[in-house]
Amino acid sequence: MRYQPIKKDLFIKNRKNFMAQMKPSSIAIFNSNDIYPIGADSTIPFQQDRNLYFLSGIDQDSSILLLFPDAPKEKHREILFLTETNEHIAVWEGEKYTKEKAFEASGVKTVYWLKDLHKVLHEIMSQCDTVYINTNEHYRANVETETRETRFNKWLLKKYPAHQTAKSNPILQRLRSVKDPLEIEVMQQACNITEKGFRRILDFVKPGVWEYEIEAEFMHEFLRNRSRGFSYTPIVASGQNANVLHYIENKMQCKEGELILLDVGAEYANYSSDMSRTIPVSGRFTKRQKEVYNAINKVKNLAQDMLVPGTFWEQYHVEVGKLMTSELLDLGLLDKADVQNEDPDWPAYKKYFMHGTSHHIGLDTHDYGILHEPMQANQVFTVEPGIYIPAEGFGIRLEDDLVIQEKGSPVNLMGNIPIEAEEIEDLMNQ
Repeated sequence: MRYQPIKKDLFIKNRKNFMAQMKPSSIAIFNSNDIYPIGADSTIPFQQDRNLYFLSGIDQDSSILLLFPDAPKEKHREILFLTETNEHIAVWEGEKYTKEKAFEASGVKTVYWLKDLHKVLHEIMSQCDTVYINTNEHYRANVETETRETRFNKWLLKKYPAHQTAKSNPILQRLRSVKDPLEIEVMQQACNITEKGFRRILDFVKPGVWEYEIEAEFMHEFLRNRSRGFSYTPIVASGQNANVLHYIENKMQCKEGELILLDVGAEYANYSSDMSRTIPVSGRFTKRQKEVYNAINKVKNLAQDMLVPGTFWEQYHVEVGKLMTSELLDLGLLDKADVQNEDPDWPAYKKYFMHGTSHHIGLDTHDYGILHEPMQANQVFTVEPGIYIPAEGFGIRLEDDLVIQEKGSPVNLMGNIPIEAEEIEDLMNQ
């Protein structure tokens, strides 16, 4: 891993919090992700299962974490199973965890090689009644590929059918949605790297550049700052492309007078950042572009002040919709009749602002969180209003990542990233 190691105290604390909510005489098992094939002998670069990483800090394929807080043997209360490393593997694949290095990363004292899994598991299964299995229950999840976790769960339940099962996900939803200070430090680092990328492209963009060249400038800056790259597939959308919400081709040339909507974020140590900015290709906004831009920035500033403990996600979006409606009326994009005759299930403002304003962010860009419960301190949300006007040839979105505080306004992890229209113009014309 190219990132600086995270203190194992975080993962020790996460396991302690998880095990405190397990049923008596139960175990929980977590598998790493697969290395997914592309074709021939090519593979997609490995990314760790976020739940296993959250609980262990282990960032390696073919890894298993087992938790058994009521184990008769103290050494079996936390166990890692890892691929046994040797000189041959070291030459062909590079360094892998030794048992000592695995402890340094995770704080788990008992480490077995994977070849011992069935023997150790057979002993443990005779001592427990319930098995917690790890399932992906994110509200946006749409998984068609059978994962390593799914295959393991099917095998386990067939092998040991008399055991009760429970889901790890409800516990993890709560634990992962509220960030530890160490996690916020790592997320701040991801945002700092994103800032470096953004400042780099402000000096690079001019009429005639291609969207993919801008993507390359971001990637260059991210990699040279110990990031693995983008947290998600980047959007570099000039002109009308900005009116396609998930435009990811990044293949068009940027023309004079156009705007470029940038939705990018650096990953760092498996944690995400998520930034949106919209900049003028020519270095200056037109009067109309700036008018719309400032309206969106106003909505963003007012929306982020609502991110306080006790706020409900659904009602928050209703209130942001009211703010956006007011701005769209002032911009002449809506009139009073549009609002009076609107469909309550699809308000008038949705014609120009059709997506949500905020989502949890953390190990996943769209991180876990329980949306029907009130917001809490140390949850991290994006705030990302936008206005999309195909008839005028541009779309604008602005987005920052914010940490809810016990009292007062949230802390903006992207507070140092330029966002005011005049500052962006000044930086582009230095």
